Amino acid sequence: MGATELILVRHGESAGNVAATAAMAAGAEVIEVDRRDADVPLSPLGEAQAAAFGRWLAELPMDQRPDAVWSSPYLRAQQTARIGLDTSVAGTVGTDGGGWAVPPVRVDERFRDRELGILDLLTPLGVQRRFPEEAQRRRWLGKFYHRPPGGESWADVALRLRSGLLDLDIVEDGRRVLVVAHDAVVLLLRYVCEGMTEQDVLGIASTVSVRNASVTRLVRDPATGYWQCVDFNLVGHLADEGVPSTEHAGDANARPQ
Repeated sequence: MGATELILVRHGESAGNVAATAAMAAGAEVIEVDRRDADVPLSPLGEAQAAAFGRWLAELPMDQRPDAVWSSPYLRAQQTARIGLDTSVAGTVGTDGGGWAVPPVRVDERFRDRELGILDLLTPLGVQRRFPEEAQRRRWLGKFYHRPPGGESWADVALRLRSGLLDLDIVEDGRRVLVVAHDAVVLLLRYVCEGMTEQDVLGIASTVSVRNASVTRLVRDPATGYWQCVDFNLVGHLADEGVPSTEHAGDANARPQ
């Protein structure tokens, strides 16, 4: 049947999230980040969010903890996974008869964030001013199918996630899997697993943002093999630890025009 449960976690707040929010607030065209997207680290708050996730993980009953961990190769996702797992180990030692045997983190590039091509590091204002024809094409095609030159559409990301899930099912047959990735990846994993339509997933994207270090759980029906979302975008573990929750939403152009 494949994996029995997916615990999907968006990475904690990153330095890029902070820079993008500041750029949009300032009315800037360019997001000031001094490294490629794959190398952007967590912010100090993002590290605290990852630790809060780890403490939540430590409090789960042993039969609800993940048997395997997969991660996007991007630094912010790997840091979230590592901090979370290390924190969970510290929180379980001496409480469960010897501690939790933490699974190794398997890195897979198919769970990376969406690539933006020529629009990378540009705010919506920057896209409109520097590539007005591309902005018009994006409005016409909508978020799901628009592929910026050199980048990916949401449909492209869904295609590589289908491939990643096939391998995950083979390797993790009968196991509960933690996947640490990105906001668009969380939504598109729901899209793929739950058999959503374009309108379904964009309807969610237009009303709610996947928060940093949030938890989404998909459970597979053993009888049918179909996935069901039982928890989405949970951040109560952050509030319990007194750690601020952050949105840092992606592209606001969620619906087809």
